[in-house]
Amino acid sequence: MNESLYKYHRQKLEQLMAAIGCKNLEELSQLSGLSSWQLQRVRHGLIAKLSSESLVKLANGLQLPVSDLLAHFQIPTIKTEDYSGELKILEQEYQNLQQKLDKQKDELAAEFQRQSIEAIESWLVQWPTAEAVARKNPDLAAVKILSLVKPIMQLLERWGVQPIDSVGDHVSYDPQIHQLIDGQAEIGTQVLVRYRGYRHGEKLLYRAKVSLIKVEMPETQPVETENVTA
Repeated sequence: MNESLYKYHRQKLEQLMAAIGCKNLEELSQLSGLSSWQLQRVRHGLIAKLSSESLVKLANGLQLPVSDLLAHFQIPTIKTEDYSGELKILEQEYQNLQQKLDKQKDELAAEFQRQSIEAIESWLVQWPTAEAVARKNPDLAAVKILSLVKPIMQLLERWGVQPIDSVGDHVSYDPQIHQLIDGQAEIGTQVLVRYRGYRHGEKLLYRAKVSLIKVEMPETQPVETENVTA
């Protein structure tokens, strides 16, 4: 092969690599999915020998449209036209595959979050109540570990886990988000939150457990009556 032609193609490939911050063929191989042998052929001016699929991979690795990639290496227009129909199909297939991978990534992340939340369900429900008791009794040794749990709560918040009410709150009863521990209550009745509930995004994980507020009646003193004797 003509030495000057080889130098031209080598420099052209290096320029395209530099434009995306790619330092060597090994790195480009990882980005494009092409082997070192295939990339060496490109350096030697044999890019036209690549399959349509390999051209699409190389173009994506170099962050270029396929037509621009071919133009950089001065592939004749007729050759580009020969590839155009098949390349469009392959590019569409690549985009579809990328979308599927992105969706799968999101689904895996959501599944990981779901399984993690299920694994700590008991702690998640019980902890806020234990925390409320500890804060009311600062002499308890347990109060010292409250700060250690903060990173876990921050992680859950980043995942979109939102609390429903706080332990000790007086709230209006809503059967959609509240579970009565005992007794019955009408919607809107004031109840006491015993255990916090949670949502994960739009999904209800656990209802807040509530109880009726006991109203203490004031004690009545017996009325003393005087005995009247005739």
